[in-house]
Amino acid sequence: MPNAPLQIIATSLLLCVITQAAEPVAIDWAKARQHWSFVPPKARALPKVKDAAWPRGRVDHFILASMEAKDLTPSREADARTLIRRVTFDLTGLPPTPEEVRVFVNDTRPDAYARLAEDLLGRRAFGERMASVWLNLARYAEDQAHQVGGNSSLNYPNAWRYRDWVIAAFNADLPYDAFIEKQLAVDLIEPQNKADLAALGFLGLGHKLYARSRLDVQAEEWSEQVDTVSQTFLGLTVACARCHDHKFDPITARDYYAMAGVFASVQMVNLRPDGKEEDSKTLADKMDPGTLHVVRDLKPHDLPVYDRGDMEAPGTTAPRGWLQVLSKGEPAKFQQGSGRAELARQITDPANPLTARVMVNRVWDLLFGKPLARTTSNFGATGDKPTHPELLDDLAIRFMQDGWSLKRLMRELVMSATYRQSSSGSAANSQLDEANDHLWRMNRRQLGIESWRDAIMATAGTLTLEGGASQSLDAPTHHKRTIYSQVSRRELNKTLMLFDYPDANVHAARRSSSTTPTQKLFVMNSPFIIEQSKKLAQRLQQSGNDDIARIRHAYELLFAREPETEELAIAQEFLKQPAESALTAWEQLAQALLATNEMLYVD
Repeated sequence: MPNAPLQIIATSLLLCVITQAAEPVAIDWAKARQHWSFVPPKARALPKVKDAAWPRGRVDHFILASMEAKDLTPSREADARTLIRRVTFDLTGLPPTPEEVRVFVNDTRPDAYARLAEDLLGRRAFGERMASVWLNLARYAEDQAHQVGGNSSLNYPNAWRYRDWVIAAFNADLPYDAFIEKQLAVDLIEPQNKADLAALGFLGLGHKLYARSRLDVQAEEWSEQVDTVSQTFLGLTVACARCHDHKFDPITARDYYAMAGVFASVQMVNLRPDGKEEDSKTLADKMDPGTLHVVRDLKPHDLPVYDRGDMEAPGTTAPRGWLQVLSKGEPAKFQQGSGRAELARQITDPANPLTARVMVNRVWDLLFGKPLARTTSNFGATGDKPTHPELLDDLAIRFMQDGWSLKRLMRELVMSATYRQSSSGSAANSQLDEANDHLWRMNRRQLGIESWRDAIMATAGTLTLEGGASQSLDAPTHHKRTIYSQVSRRELNKTLMLFDYPDANVHAARRSSSTTPTQKLFVMNSPFIIEQSKKLAQRLQQSGNDDIARIRHAYELLFAREPETEELAIAQEFLKQPAESALTAWEQLAQALLATNEMLYVD
């Protein structure tokens, strides 16, 4: 039997109903391809709307038509302070400064908001924000779920070089199709391109298990690679067909082994700066600081279809190749080395109906707090249909036509009237669409741990904007953005776990969002929060000549707004009371403000 750590990888296959395989039923491929996600997207004519003055772009026509069909009306536009806080967090993961808010609020030019969005898209912080999403999809981590004694040879001390490559790629607006191809096969597609070799960390940072010479252990590694690639790029759970034809989707066991054969022909290696491979027994702290964790091709070979996943029961050979359901006729066979380059090109082929849709849906989720298709990594039969299929199609087609530019896509979305709506509710609309499926208002969203921690340090004046190697999240000297923290598969940092950072052992389709008493206890007692409260108090006390000016500055820093009259009065009264803890009154006020829901949420 496989050893215990293999069970961790198996969690990524929960959608697979692994029971004794029934006799396979012949798939009607023509019928299978009629499922919404397998039908090629097509550009849509703009739907007619009654309120022709409301739409600012194509997106708004689709959203408004959906609203009007349900007798819903759009919410008013968010005020300038709310809007700048929203878009700055969404595009950079950081809060706006009081100076930025002041400039935007007082800018009367008709293109003031467009200028703001363009500025945010051009900041380094944009790539860091996007990378915080991407790394969860790529199950980014710097070690393994298992380690025997001090043997750290399977860990990834330089995983951060892949992270930095991802950040730079997003900032350069590397076309998404090229972004995929480089991560799967830059060494094969562009053999002379050494600058992008770190991109191979997408595969090179995968699971390495002990006893790797055993066939059953190797099979676990192939399955993990298939699962990560298929869910991330295609929104399909191909690894569910490892033991038998997929229970729900038109994916056969032969399809699985055709893709697994690609990864069976690949080896994860540590590549030194001199181009030589590091010895596989070298401990993590002994590796060259310039080492990259990548993959290289082995002698290519096809796999048999193992009956019910039993490695001792090989069946007929499945040539390395593409999925049947995504092929017009017989699926393409991969014959160039491992087939990684051919796999990458099939994934990015504009004729592939999934890739653009899946990424557009993820970006929509990032900006609106709710994806068009709720199951972001499962576009199969058990996944949810999109709430606005015509809009998803239209965006996907134009995403590809516009050169797969993520910045262009995100610019269009944040400029839309839909995005600019207030999050305030409407009793009439709530009666008709309480879940806001038709986007008649903006969704109020909870910040992820990265944005929340970064915002705390930004307001306290302790945040540094350097990148580079990872640091322990709990290190007192760690004032870099949270994305530059160490991520462990063996023992995820407790603070990351507390605030919903996903398990780094598996592909994470999207973040969960919880509100628990322990989170508030953390804000009350954490040494990090107490230290930041002290720094914030010090900053506030130096910011004005009297308490009123300092309190106003606090609200501008944390919430991008002026305090209400009652809030101002309460804060003034609090500061007059004798301190009842080791913290000063100003430090207690700073901590109380950092602990508010308004600090944690974006309207």
